[in-house]
Amino acid sequence: MTDTIRPQNAPDFSAVIAQLYVYPVKSCAGVAVKEAYLTETGLDLDRAWMVVDENNAFLTQRELPRMALIQPQLRTDDIVLRAPGMLALHLAIDKVEAAVRASVWGQDVAAYDMGATAAQWVSDFLGVKARLVRFDPEHKRASSLSWTGGVEALNQFSDGYPLLLTSEASLNGLNDKLRSAGQEAVTMARFRPNIVLGDAPGAGQTAAMAAHDEDRLQQLEIVTAEGPVRLQPVKPCSRCPIVNIDPLSASSTPAVNDMLQTYRQDARLKGALSFGMNTITLEGVDQLLKVGQVVTGRYQF
Repeated sequence: MTDTIRPQNAPDFSAVIAQLYVYPVKSCAGVAVKEAYLTETGLDLDRAWMVVDENNAFLTQRELPRMALIQPQLRTDDIVLRAPGMLALHLAIDKVEAAVRASVWGQDVAAYDMGATAAQWVSDFLGVKARLVRFDPEHKRASSLSWTGGVEALNQFSDGYPLLLTSEASLNGLNDKLRSAGQEAVTMARFRPNIVLGDAPGAGQTAAMAAHDEDRLQQLEIVTAEGPVRLQPVKPCSRCPIVNIDPLSASSTPAVNDMLQTYRQDARLKGALSFGMNTITLEGVDQLLKVGQVVTGRYQF
């Protein structure tokens, strides 16, 4: 039997972009898109807006699960927010009001208030006094250099990294475990990724992704019409109770985190639960990512 000889420099990992998501308003529902421009802070308009309290500190589903029910729609010139029982809120993408300071995970960042109408809308729906702010694009908010290897990776209002990478195989693995335990399967919306990898068409079974293969990927390359994109997974994404919140009802049960507790305690995070990889861009800012594009790379071990 003749061994297959892999050409030098050939990738040992091949997948496709199966899904792309943008989250215009931090901790509100995501928007599935077919394509998105890669900017220096992640996908275009990802976490560009944020809901804050009276002290301009960020609010999330951790405190207010109803935020999951706020559905953004991105259009050419505006963003539309919809929620049950509310008239639609239209906000011009290129207009803001007064400059303010906002706090996200203890970091003080420059932002712009979105005005009284937006404040009243989010306050009425969430039942607390709140305002909506927009990230100041002139402000530089960087990821932790200790995880990026010294590479400056900028964010807007994300939790700390410009991109989150997951795979369909990882969700399938979790759902198999949930069903075996008599629990209902969940959707990828629970995990709020930007890029979801799937198996490349025509790949043999030996090339199929296994659950959490994204944990051990080195640099990834995506060839676009404009040029190459290189991404680097840098830090496992630690998981909080938000994954327990049903994005369609905003109700919460502990099933997902309880199941992750049985097999996803991550030594790299001192035992915290992880699902997906925080990722930075090494090359390819301003390139257009599309569902179906081939992603190649190598495993670390």
